[in-house]
Amino acid sequence: MSIISTDISKAVTILNNEELVAIPTETVYGLAGNIFSEKAVKAIFKTKERPFFNPLIVHIPNLEYLTNVVSHVPEKARLLAEAFWPGSLTLVLPKKNTIPDIITAGKSTVAVRIPNHPLSLELLKQLDFPLAAPSANPFNRISPTTAQHVASYFKDKIDMVLDGGSCKNGIESTIIGFENDDPIIYRLGAIAVEQIEAVIGKIKVKNKKATSPDAPGMLDKHYAPRTLTVLSNNILEDLKTYSDKRIGVLSFSSSFEGDNIQHQIILSEEQNLNEAASKLYDALHELDSLKLDIIIAEVFPDFGLGKSINDRLQRAAFSS
Repeated sequence: MSIISTDISKAVTILNNEELVAIPTETVYGLAGNIFSEKAVKAIFKTKERPFFNPLIVHIPNLEYLTNVVSHVPEKARLLAEAFWPGSLTLVLPKKNTIPDIITAGKSTVAVRIPNHPLSLELLKQLDFPLAAPSANPFNRISPTTAQHVASYFKDKIDMVLDGGSCKNGIESTIIGFENDDPIIYRLGAIAVEQIEAVIGKIKVKNKKATSPDAPGMLDKHYAPRTLTVLSNNILEDLKTYSDKRIGVLSFSSSFEGDNIQHQIILSEEQNLNEAASKLYDALHELDSLKLDIIIAEVFPDFGLGKSINDRLQRAAFSS
């Protein structure tokens, strides 16, 4: 079993030895390694079974460090960084030549963020290098929001999980890139579109790309349970459609009745989208562990974090 610990000094030693540590962030747990160590970065891809064409996010300790990683910061990127860092925003910017191509999938840009978690921020301050840290789960599987999720996935494949408790936001960062200095959302995430637009005005969304993605999290199938998952606009009708199946229901705020419902999880009885987002992956992990025939997940309201939750559920259900 992976060693779950809160010992930052132990994590520093492991990372300095070019090995991997799973780290907590406010979004999800990340599988972290030294970006300048080919051994560590290749181990990230191998451990996750992640394709090399899918770029990694670089985690840095503070805003001042950004100029060590990128060669150009558009004005709107600066405004967003000042508004949301540390936090659940990733910026895709032109990279410095010192950033290895394996991190960026050969692209001229690099994805960067400052995580908003005290343990990981302290860890980054104690290291002489940034960390690549994609979500600490096998490729396409449900992202982890607790140390136990990570340990269950990787058992003895990594040396340590730095335990920072349950992730506060519960879904991945919002990723924004720039084309001719114009911002574009590449991945919907824990910062809502409306929050972004309050800082920089209207922004386009281009968060799907089946091949050669511009940023992590753009592939059609991702964040997926092993259990067949259906996204539903009418759960009562779908309960009839799958009447012969053992069903798990994932809903926003309502409870449903049906003889074939084996387990039901309501994400927020108060209809709070932030609460729903923070519980989403943990609920999917729970439902996926129950050996159900099918998970029926309710479509969320199409605003605020509801857009991001729907994005994750659509990818979870893609080609199921």
